[in-house]
Amino acid sequence: MPAITFFEEDTKFKPKNKVALRKWIKDTIVAEGYKLDELNYIFCSDAYLLQINQQYLNHDTYTDIVTFDNSEEEKVIVGDIFISVERIIENAAKFKVSTDDELHRVIIHGALHLLGYKDKTKASKTLMTNMEDKYLATRSF
Repeated sequence: MPAITFFEEDTKFKPKNKVALRKWIKDTIVAEGYKLDELNYIFCSDAYLLQINQQYLNHDTYTDIVTFDNSEEEKVIVGDIFISVERIIENAAKFKVSTDDELHRVIIHGALHLLGYKDKTKASKTLMTNMEDKYLATRSF
C-alpha cells in the first residue's frame, strides 16, 4: 500500500488538508511516470534540520529542505523529506507569499528531487522552478 506520512520533530507543526495534500503529491509522482511506494515528510525546527544537514551532508548551513532518496528500484519513489517550518515561515515573508504557498512549493520541491530534478546549476534551477509552478497550479485546495 503506497503511503505518504507526515511526522513532526522538534516542532508542533501539522500540515492542513492532509488528504488533499497526499493526493496532490501522489498525482504529481504518477504524472511524472513514477510509482509511489513510501514517502515520509518530517516537519522540524531549524536546529533539527541543521543537525541533519551537518551529520549526513557535511553542510553547516540552515536550509528549508533536505531530501533523502531511499529508492532501490528505478521509477519507484521511496524517500524521506525533512522540512524546516521556521525556514518556511521566514521565506514566505521574504518572498511575500502565504505560508501555505511556500510550504506547498517546498513540499513539491522535495518530491521533484526524488523524481530526478536537480537545482545546482542555473538551467536546472530554472527547470525546477518551472516544474514547481506547473504542479502548484494543479492544487485543488
